[in-house]
Amino acid sequence: MKAFALGVVSAIVAAGAVGAGLVGTGAISGAASEPHHPAVFRLLEFARERAIARASAGVVVPADLAEAHRVRRGAGNYAAMCVQCHLAPGATTSELREGLSPQPPDLTHPTADSAPNVAARRFWVIKHGIKASAMPAWSRGGLTDDNIWDLVALLAVLPAMDAAAYRATVAASAGHVHGSVPMAPQNDSHPHGAETHHSHDKPHRH
Repeated sequence: MKAFALGVVSAIVAAGAVGAGLVGTGAISGAASEPHHPAVFRLLEFARERAIARASAGVVVPADLAEAHRVRRGAGNYAAMCVQCHLAPGATTSELREGLSPQPPDLTHPTADSAPNVAARRFWVIKHGIKASAMPAWSRGGLTDDNIWDLVALLAVLPAMDAAAYRATVAASAGHVHGSVPMAPQNDSHPHGAETHHSHDKPHRH
């Protein structure tokens, strides 16, 4: 029994030494252009999902989450802050999205995540972000809990919207708002929520 335990410990130490050696030599790529090995990705995904499930378990969902005013307010912030990664109805990709690994979920499509706590999960992710990914902690970027719940309200109905309904909802919103304060519009020639096409043969500015 002691020999077996010693063998297990030795194997763990050896695996740790090999892993440390790989990290120390820089052999493990940190490039976003090179996706994780599938086994590494599955491990990270499992750890992430378990952590989010645990952290979001105590989140209380507002009773008025399905109200139209929440969806409308959420659309304004989604168009300003989320659409380049998570897309708008009718869009298929974006420059920013193509350069990210792992690629952010397309939130315009129905999700398999239909668990009763999906709203709480989304609230937690938007508020706290996800480490070592492109998902920011929007609470640190100025969004209040109420702003974040508005985004969650929009996400619940976004897959059912076509491009025209989405644009109309954004147009009816107050736009990009932190707390109750409208944010100054960005100097951006790309209309929010619209898929844009342009050539990369010539220099351009965003």
